[in-house]
Amino acid sequence: MTDSRQISSTRVTLVLVLTTFLWGGSFVANKLGFREIPPVTFMFLRFALATIIMGGYCLKRLPGMNRDIARRGAIVGLALAATNLSFVVGLFGTTASRAGFLNNLFVLLIPLICFLFWRERVDRWNLAGIALALAGLWQLARGGVAGFSHGDLLSTVCALFISFHIILVSRVLRDEDVYLVSLVQFATVAAIGGILVAVLPWQPFRVGPVSAGALLYCAVFPTVICFTLQNSFQRYTTPTKAGLIYTLDPVWSMLGGVLLLSERLSGREWLGCALIFGAVVMPLAIKRYRERRLIATYRSGPV
Repeated sequence: MTDSRQISSTRVTLVLVLTTFLWGGSFVANKLGFREIPPVTFMFLRFALATIIMGGYCLKRLPGMNRDIARRGAIVGLALAATNLSFVVGLFGTTASRAGFLNNLFVLLIPLICFLFWRERVDRWNLAGIALALAGLWQLARGGVAGFSHGDLLSTVCALFISFHIILVSRVLRDEDVYLVSLVQFATVAAIGGILVAVLPWQPFRVGPVSAGALLYCAVFPTVICFTLQNSFQRYTTPTKAGLIYTLDPVWSMLGGVLLLSERLSGREWLGCALIFGAVVMPLAIKRYRERRLIATYRSGPV
């Protein structure tokens, strides 16, 4: 395993920023893919392709697969399936710009979930962030043609499932091979997607050049590559700093929506997105400031 001292802080930051850029691009790619492929079908095809790609990469690792890895990967995969199902259906019913900011509410929801289930203390700045986020949601509801649509609601629910997925990863996974765990996760999502496609009313679709490119992008970059980069590099920084970097995700999705999909936001929508962004960044920035002060105090203290 690579020693953390051999990886500079700048390199870790740049890699994690790259993952946010690739994640942000998935909002645009999904919207383009939905023009020819129904959302649930798109999810199934994306993760089926990601499973094949990751399976090919893990061929030499497959002998290390055991029941415990399969079980833990499947548990986390169920949460990932719920996350992606609510993501695609929510994104289908709203804009990439709004969905990106609503999905990012997971940063505020994680402390609440940990408090409800494990009575972990909720910082007052998190509570202030939640209040600010609610104000942002209210502005989004008042802005736009459709107000707060079913797509916006499902994008907010997606943030809840993202929170559960992140918590499960931290509490269920231990020292397992991250590549094999990712393979099981992708296969679990693909299996659930395939079942949904089979039982839901059939929706015809075609895979043209644009939707094929969107599928390939979503399977390779925000799925296989981002999961690998995140698992490999996030452990070399603090959770607070990583959380701050991940707040760039909705910025990229908004820029992609405006520049590539010609999405336009009203004044209230801009205000709502800004409030939600501030709600997420504020508690993370304060925690990061406290971390830096604590480190500075420790380094300047007596040896």
